[in-house]
Amino acid sequence: MTSPIKIAVSGAAGQIGYALLFRIASGQLFGENRPVSLSLLEIPSSLPALDGVEMELNDCAFPTLAGVSKSSDAETAFGDAHVIFLAGAKPRGPGMERKDLLAANAAVFSEQGKAINAAASKYVNVLVVGNPANTNCLIAQQNAPDISPRRFAAMTRLDHNRAAAMLAEKTGAKVADVRKMIIWGNHSLTQYPDIHHAEIGGKPAMELAGEKWYKETMIPAVRKRGAAIIEARGASSAASAASAALDHVRDWARGCDDYLSMGIVSEGEYGIESGLVYSYPVKCTGKGESEIVADLPCGDFSAEKMKESETELREERDAVRHLLP
Repeated sequence: MTSPIKIAVSGAAGQIGYALLFRIASGQLFGENRPVSLSLLEIPSSLPALDGVEMELNDCAFPTLAGVSKSSDAETAFGDAHVIFLAGAKPRGPGMERKDLLAANAAVFSEQGKAINAAASKYVNVLVVGNPANTNCLIAQQNAPDISPRRFAAMTRLDHNRAAAMLAEKTGAKVADVRKMIIWGNHSLTQYPDIHHAEIGGKPAMELAGEKWYKETMIPAVRKRGAAIIEARGASSAASAASAALDHVRDWARGCDDYLSMGIVSEGEYGIESGLVYSYPVKCTGKGESEIVADLPCGDFSAEKMKESETELREERDAVRHLLP
């Protein structure tokens, strides 16, 4: 085995963190021959619960787990980290609107961005899971000026996975047969699941699934899947969100030959305003690098949906502009 990879997780005692940690420690992220050390961040009141999580991690006796540390200080937790999962965020409560959620979480991600800038490896990969993920990612990234903007990403892999699973179910295919799925825009009700370029077993997905089903059933179902899960189980997505976070970072770090959906800092691609954290189709070649898939044809329907999400992201950015350097 080689030297351990240091992986930091915020909100480590929360539902997503709890579902994520054991899979990372078991070697599912970097493989069974690469040890990992976990650095767990929580608010002070949750540190006793984190003690229990550490006990369970140790009781699993994972050969790949090289150590566990805990802290309520972000700079301490993120020190020399190679990968950071920002999973901790204030959840939406009764009567809260999206703008209220933005205000509640903005200050937290501002401070975490500063801590990442001060203490993490300059080649760190940071995945923002806590919602509203795109704008939380923007805040963290803007407060970490010494780290490349493309080292930050917002998670739209859960939406990507949901869309691929729905498409496979509709067509009677295996999920592994679905390729070139795309989620454009914001992780919100304006996100745009796009199957115009998708393939199922090498055949055009639109032909197999049908345009009517795609527009009338699939798009709204993907957008509202999170709400449907809350209604069914009385709590938001946790295991599926953790699984998507693992998928995202694994493919980002180790490479993948398929399209992946990632919220990353725009540089004007596809006419989206530079600086916004926008979900694009990307390819990952490994070593924590990603490249936007260029020059995909986008018809009027796609262009309209993509702009709707851009408009929402502009509004979110303007609402937290006071926390952007």
